[in-house]
Amino acid sequence: MKRRGFITLCASAAAGISTSWPLAMLAQQSGKVKRIAYFSGTSAAGTQARFACFKEGLGQLGWIEGQNIAIEQRTSPGNPDLLPALAQELTRLKPDVIVTTGTPAAQIMQRATRDLPMVFVMVSDPVASGIVKNLARPEANVTGFSNFLPATTGKLLELIKTAVPKASRVAFLYDPTNPGKRLELQELRASGPVLGVAIEAHEVRTAGDIEGAFAAMTQAPPGALIIPSDSVTVDGLRRIVALAAKIRRPAIYQSREFVDAGGFMSYGLNVCQHFRGAASHVDKILKGAKPANLPVQQPTTFELIINRKTAKALGLEVPPSLLARADEVIQ
Repeated sequence: MKRRGFITLCASAAAGISTSWPLAMLAQQSGKVKRIAYFSGTSAAGTQARFACFKEGLGQLGWIEGQNIAIEQRTSPGNPDLLPALAQELTRLKPDVIVTTGTPAAQIMQRATRDLPMVFVMVSDPVASGIVKNLARPEANVTGFSNFLPATTGKLLELIKTAVPKASRVAFLYDPTNPGKRLELQELRASGPVLGVAIEAHEVRTAGDIEGAFAAMTQAPPGALIIPSDSVTVDGLRRIVALAAKIRRPAIYQSREFVDAGGFMSYGLNVCQHFRGAASHVDKILKGAKPANLPVQQPTTFELIINRKTAKALGLEVPPSLLARADEVIQ
């Protein structure tokens, strides 16, 4: 490896950016190697499990890293202001396809290139966010997998209200810079009056804001919490679960990762299946398909996971009707 390439690789590692073996070197070894760029607004640690699911999906379709594909990865260095530069860095590598995770990352990459094929994952509403014009025919160079159906956000409120009938105020942690989460807040505020619940929004733009949000809640604790899944909350996953336990408030999350870490309840799509599914669009593009001709996929099944052990620690008796609806109950 040339000295300049070595220095660049070391600099990326020092910045907390995960990177594979340089794409150009692998491509020189074999003309069959396809190049994939993976861009996430979540930290390397936060996206590790999801990235593994994506690679598993690729493997099931015959794409093996180090054999016929090379993956160059860039993740959040802890400062969202640096993400546009990382997006530009990836586009200069001219990969065969770019995979982005989360609404902000997809928007940033869309601004970085209008030519390279792009597949997004975990985007709340790609049309409202301006990422695609139409779900059935995305047009341009972008397609992907959306995690958003408006009814599911209201469902979070319905489920936590069922678990905690006396809850009249529910706190919602969200990143106001994420268009998808602003949409979900609108849905919650529309559903709240129907269920007799006031929604209290707490802004968390970075993982460092999480402590402050919970400190504010201790002054007048809400009856329950709703925690969406985005780059900020996923990066602060374990801290959020620990703080919810500390203030002794039940929380419902959008993905089971939080429940596996000790959270009370989750309702949403199976995130691992979502990332494995994204590999199918990547497979088609690597075989010659155009993103404009690949419809955006939306989830059709959702899972309710309840951690009964956490409920008992909170002194909460989960209604039998809710337990019967659960896809899985962690004892």
